[in-house]
Amino acid sequence: MKITELLKADTIRLDLNATSKAEALDELAMTLADAGRLNDYNAYRDAIQAREEQTSTGIGEGIAIPHAKSAAVKTPAIAFGRSKAGLDFDSLDQQPAHLFFMIAASEGANNDHLQTLSRLSTLLMDESFRQQLLDAKSTEDVLHAVNAAEADKLAKEDEPPEAEAASTDGGPRVLAVTACPTGIAHTYMAADALKDKAKGLNISIKVETNGSDGVRNRLTDEEIANADGIIVAADTKVELARFDGKPVIITGVTDGIRKPEELIRKAAAKDAPVYKAEGQRGSEAATGTGRGAGGFYKHLMNGVSNMLPFVVGGGVLMAISFFFGINSADPTDPTYNQFAEALKVIGGDHAFGLMIAVLAGFIAMSIAERPGFAPGMIGGFIATTTDAGFLGGLIAGFLAGYIVLGLKQLLAGLPKTLDGIKTILFYPVLSIFATGMIMWFVVAGPVSWLNTNLADWLNGMSTGNIIILGLILGGMMAVDMGGPLNKTAFTFGIAMIDAGNFAPHAAIMAGGMVPPLGLALATTLFRNKFTKVERDAGKTSYVLGAFFITEGAIPIAAADPARIIPSIVVGSGIAGALTMLFGIGLPAPHGGVFVFPVVIGSAWLYLLAIAIGAVVSALMVGLLKKPIKN
Repeated sequence: MKITELLKADTIRLDLNATSKAEALDELAMTLADAGRLNDYNAYRDAIQAREEQTSTGIGEGIAIPHAKSAAVKTPAIAFGRSKAGLDFDSLDQQPAHLFFMIAASEGANNDHLQTLSRLSTLLMDESFRQQLLDAKSTEDVLHAVNAAEADKLAKEDEPPEAEAASTDGGPRVLAVTACPTGIAHTYMAADALKDKAKGLNISIKVETNGSDGVRNRLTDEEIANADGIIVAADTKVELARFDGKPVIITGVTDGIRKPEELIRKAAAKDAPVYKAEGQRGSEAATGTGRGAGGFYKHLMNGVSNMLPFVVGGGVLMAISFFFGINSADPTDPTYNQFAEALKVIGGDHAFGLMIAVLAGFIAMSIAERPGFAPGMIGGFIATTTDAGFLGGLIAGFLAGYIVLGLKQLLAGLPKTLDGIKTILFYPVLSIFATGMIMWFVVAGPVSWLNTNLADWLNGMSTGNIIILGLILGGMMAVDMGGPLNKTAFTFGIAMIDAGNFAPHAAIMAGGMVPPLGLALATTLFRNKFTKVERDAGKTSYVLGAFFITEGAIPIAAADPARIIPSIVVGSGIAGALTMLFGIGLPAPHGGVFVFPVVIGSAWLYLLAIAIGAVVSALMVGLLKKPIKN
């Protein structure tokens, strides 16, 4: 099947009207819907957004390939759009995207469709092809360029798979595996990038692709045994046990596209940790795995990200229960309401009751893979029931994970015939016992005491100290806008909610809302100091800021961080300090304006604190930033 059987004149837009990433996704999806390729526009748009949340499909070099495989697709199709001005698409190289190919694959797409869709992705690695698309004057020019490039590609695809196998006489032998969650675009782009770069370096390589059409060019046991090094460029699960004892670089699929030379040189030089089949690694951290340098943050964020649905869902339900009265869930209170009690039990008792166990379980699983999950969950639940709280859950997660890694080392010498028993008996029994005993006898008591005293200290703070705390927490939310400092403040706020102290999180949410709101206001008041793209991003930032999505400030802040980041840090710090001064509390962990009705204290004063912070940030940006030269 040819690409132009999926890409037709009615799905080509030479000049997109979109001025932002969201608008581009909407416009391309609507192009497919208008052409009759979709069953359900909204469902397909949701699938596209879900794919973007996994990792941006802006791959650099001015290209974005948003794609999804969904039952909402009536007929597999491709939409092409072009923006000569360029759009910020969270690309790997932080450059504007000009060429957009939206790939729509149906749930029942056959292999011919999937191979054709993946072929388009690899064509875009060719600079001359991209230039032809940029220079195209009509839809016919686009279709002609695609047909010509595909003809060359098909000629190369006719070569037998063995042509890719490691065969250079006396040269290093490198193997690679590529995979992405959807298995349509990035999988094959990374494979082509690795093969092309290896050819230029005169290094033999064979690449296995794990795509929507299954595993292609599978690596054989003999090839693995003879390989000098192996690259696994994947954002989804692949078979790793077969690489036991070999130097393996584990990284994201986008690194296969953007850093092929670096990966190939390392693999050829055996500059990689030796993979251990039971989930352990050598002493050196593998790129992209989060182990070693940066591993702590990776494991922590794995726990936090899996905990957030419990926190947000449970917190908002609990907040809604307050609509009926602050004590309406208490059967002994005159304002008692049975529905409010149900909301509080579901959200507060159960969702919040599980969140620390989930946090610990997924931290441990990130460290030790599946065997770490059970002891992590149990250690986290012990932290909950003993009032060791959030800090106890963090300790339980890391404790369980590393206990399991230790057990794997300890039991590594057992006969292979006992491998099954290790997984279903030895690991769970020994790890749960060790984690539980340490949590119960060593960790729970001191941490519970620490939590109690911290809560008492916060509750007993003088007005001046509370304001300083609010200043610090609010400012932390703006320093990296979703990064480690932001997440540290946010998780502290959740811990305080769990401990019954609602004031810190009020400062944190205020501080997180100010950056996008302040920059949105700055783009409105000081239009001559921002590009059109930044002004358009500012419009979106009003909405993102209102709903406590701090990351909405990143596109504007990234263009001039030296002037903008200090401005938003000051504004966020002031907003956090004012919420403390005004005596505001917030029992809901997320939601922005949506949860204002449940604010403890005056919601109007809370809104005033945020507004003052946003105005301060906007004015500072206006004073510091220079006008854009036309």
